Amino acid sequence: MPIIVNVDVMMAKRKISSNELAARIDLTPANLSILKTGKAKAIRFSTLEAICRELKCQPGDILEYRAEGEEGF
Repeated sequence: MPIIVNVDVMMAKRKISSNELAARIDLTPANLSILKTGKAKAIRFSTLEAICRELKCQPGDILEYRAEGEEGF
């Protein structure tokens, strides 16, 4: 999929666990896991806003576009 979700990268930079972030943004740990693994088909703007607020980042830090077959940086 050409959209890469980098929530786990930002969580590592901010030293926050999945369970802690899930609790702070009022999301189940299972749904956060689906988002982190890139299996989510959509994300609500309110969820994206909450993630950015808690991780003190921009949406572009969380979501990345990579063309099919393109290698990571």
